[in-house]
Amino acid sequence: MKKRIIILGATGSIGFNTLDVVRRFHEDFEIVGMTAHTQTELLCKIAQEFDVKNLALSGKVKQIEEISHYGSQGVLDLIHQTEADIVVNGISGAAGLMPSVVTLESDKDLALANKETVVTAGPLISELAKSKNKRIQPVDSEHAAIFQLTRFRPENHLKKIILTSSGGPFRNTDHESMKKATLKDALNHPTWAMGSKISIDSATLANKGLEVIETVHLFGVSPDMIDVLIHPQSLVHSLIKATDGSQYAQISEPDMKVPIMNALLYPEIGNTMFKDLDLTDKVLEFFKPDTQRFPMLKYAYEVLRAEGSYSIAFNAANEVAVEAFISGQIKFMDIPELVSSVLQLDWSQKSLSFAEVLSIDRKVREKSIEILESI
Repeated sequence: MKKRIIILGATGSIGFNTLDVVRRFHEDFEIVGMTAHTQTELLCKIAQEFDVKNLALSGKVKQIEEISHYGSQGVLDLIHQTEADIVVNGISGAAGLMPSVVTLESDKDLALANKETVVTAGPLISELAKSKNKRIQPVDSEHAAIFQLTRFRPENHLKKIILTSSGGPFRNTDHESMKKATLKDALNHPTWAMGSKISIDSATLANKGLEVIETVHLFGVSPDMIDVLIHPQSLVHSLIKATDGSQYAQISEPDMKVPIMNALLYPEIGNTMFKDLDLTDKVLEFFKPDTQRFPMLKYAYEVLRAEGSYSIAFNAANEVAVEAFISGQIKFMDIPELVSSVLQLDWSQKSLSFAEVLSIDRKVREKSIEILESI
């Protein structure tokens, strides 16, 4: 029987890569639902190719007959009402939280590319998955790599998790030049083709900070067990260090189709590679990140140690700052400045429900906009 899939964010990079996986494994998978934000024409074109009837658009668009659900509530209704085995959440930002919640509440496994789900509500989402006996399968290349590296090894043999980062477009850029960085500069990622928000997060290393927070909750480790290394070649997607000092790496071409394939096929392992990696003549370099030039990574460790709702504040303030940078309101290096200012406020309150997570998220955004107006 084919595994039935819902793709959230079908017109984005995760969505497009998922479609390629389904094309390759068409005998194993069936797409039964898809969503996009505003790209009506593209969503309909994809739906026609894969014969998908259940469609939703979350943005403000003109309604047409082919689309069955509209708005953010429409996305949740589609997930809840569509019979499926697994949902690929490729939605960007905190908007992806409630779709993850409804996925698990409606007894579906979750293939998660939306890291904000875990960053803002890690303990709550883990508890929900456990109560429903459902699986959260990481799709981010780093966490998918960690999952593969640890799934067959005893838990008590793990000493360190090492996340790798390309370093983004400003890896070798001095601080003064970074102050003058343009939007075009920040979007020019050296390795991955991604959307605007995640590309800018990669340029500030906020993305790696979010991944550090995500690692704590997904794998139940302390922040002290997580290191980050800059790896410009983006061939080693993560490493683990065992208690005997040995290190194990997951190495492959930088291709999101591989972790998506493994997430969808789990517990099976794919028997094909989209692009085989030849290590002949390859040079693999690793460097410590410079947290003076990239303070967002440092802030991520700080919010983990502060607990409370500081992770929510980190994420929401960053989203506001990135939007402001994209719109030309602030400069590139104002992004960490705004986030730092927001984190100086009191976010010690613990969020005990998803409703409280959303409430705190709104408050952080309001405060971020107030501070933004003073920059």
